[in-house]
Amino acid sequence: MEDLKDHIETHLGEAISAANIINGELTLEANREDIIKVISFLRDDPICKFSSLIDICGVDYPARARRFDVVYHMLSMAHNTRIRIKITTDEIVPVQTITSLFPNANWYEREAFDMYGILFNEHPDLRRLLTDYGFEGYPLRKDFPLSGFVEVRYDEERKSVVYEPVNLPQEYRSFDFMSPWEGAKYILPGDEKAEEG
Repeated sequence: MEDLKDHIETHLGEAISAANIINGELTLEANREDIIKVISFLRDDPICKFSSLIDICGVDYPARARRFDVVYHMLSMAHNTRIRIKITTDEIVPVQTITSLFPNANWYEREAFDMYGILFNEHPDLRRLLTDYGFEGYPLRKDFPLSGFVEVRYDEERKSVVYEPVNLPQEYRSFDFMSPWEGAKYILPGDEKAEEG
């Protein structure tokens, strides 16, 4: 792993700011502007051969100026080795898409956009993927409220889906904090076996 780390640092130079081996896996911290160069090198270099893009995900650190980490996970099937590449960005500056290098990045980048609002420059179809068309905000950001802004329900009278402000009716909840196996006033299926023993 150390040899691979040295090889990558030698060839990528200024494109990466740090390389660390953590739990037997290599993690690179790359410059946002050089992500195409870094991913291309890792895929095409005969010593690296990271030919599979496993995942792209976002991480939110709202206290930082560049609040988002965009994390790429790649696999070299030839060497049975994984690598992680991290870059940082904010809500305004887009990251260059890598869909030309790995077509499956399309889905992952759309997911990062939908959940965090991370923008990808030159993406072929950057639109919502997991949330509804009218959804406002980005649900995996740390500053997104836990209950959301609106709730959705089907209105039988209108025969359509309606959006309403979140309403949490606490008075209908009963919290007895007792396990049903300990506090039930009736025998649950299977309990009769415990009584016999």
